[in-house]
Amino acid sequence: MSDLLTDIPQTPVPPSTPRRIISIGAGGIVRDAHYPAYQKAGFQVEGVYDSDRAKAQTLADDFKLPRVFLTMAEATAEGIDGVVYDIAVPASALFDVLLALPNGSAVLIQKPLGEHLDEARRIRDLCGQKQLTTAVNFQMRYAPFSILAKHLIDTGIIGDLHSMEFRVTVHTPWSLWSFLEGIPRLEILYHSIHYVDLMRHFLGEPACVHARTTRHPINPTLAATRTTMILDYGDSISANILTNHGHDHGRKHQESYIRWEGTKGAIRAQMGVLLDYPNGEADILELSTKGSEWRGVQLTGTWFPDAFTGTMGSVMRAADGEIDAAATNVHDAYQTMAVVEAAYQSSETGATPIPH
Repeated sequence: MSDLLTDIPQTPVPPSTPRRIISIGAGGIVRDAHYPAYQKAGFQVEGVYDSDRAKAQTLADDFKLPRVFLTMAEATAEGIDGVVYDIAVPASALFDVLLALPNGSAVLIQKPLGEHLDEARRIRDLCGQKQLTTAVNFQMRYAPFSILAKHLIDTGIIGDLHSMEFRVTVHTPWSLWSFLEGIPRLEILYHSIHYVDLMRHFLGEPACVHARTTRHPINPTLAATRTTMILDYGDSISANILTNHGHDHGRKHQESYIRWEGTKGAIRAQMGVLLDYPNGEADILELSTKGSEWRGVQLTGTWFPDAFTGTMGSVMRAADGEIDAAATNVHDAYQTMAVVEAAYQSSETGATPIPH
């Protein structure tokens, strides 16, 4: 068993010839995850543009980028040859940024794909009209624990997969993202969307969704930051997401994990970055088979930042014909957005009244 675990890959297939990256948006996710990941992978960031020039300059100085573009037109003047545009702007700005890109561009789009399903449809259709090679940054699929768990499950080590659960009870510093103030949708759209996407990756398309998302009193100016969600895969599969981002009561009882259960065993992965974000703790993967004691499996990287090389690398590979399309291209991402939309509709519709 130990030899098998050692031989299972935990990293995404890299592009044969990495492309240069033009970065649009200089926010916290770029600083904390995109650029550290690209540095580790040896991807070259050619320059950055942000409407806040001072923020772009500071980011460029810190990461020693060769250029800060003064306008969007200057950034997009680089053309499409050997370039990937890395778009990390609020969802409401995505359509206009994509509209400004040269036709035929390769582009990595920060999730979510718009603020609701109609926007996602407009973005998807625009990408088709402009013949863009796309991936949406659902990078959790490329986290070492996700890649390893997928291989373990596909090889039958835990038998038939019948349960997948996310449980997150943490204190998330939403103030790091000022653009979230005042928006009508928050937790599912900007956070649990990762979990929805990963469940689709492991379990396929759910038939329907049952969900409730609620506000937290410690964040009175924000939309809902707590969610309970059930993805319906029939009578034999359990798929649950439970999140509470307002647990400000110390580390002892905070939780951040995924659990997969099969007929012969189970896998549990700790998502360490969510514990004391953005500093985080270690990612941990544990395995139990046939009633054995849980044992740790050595991970070769972390969700933040290593997984971000997977989504960027997939765009590069698709643009150069090494694969037909990135796994998280806009068409696949639209399906994740459809589940998210169904979750919000379920939350608004309400539960079934108790019969008298």
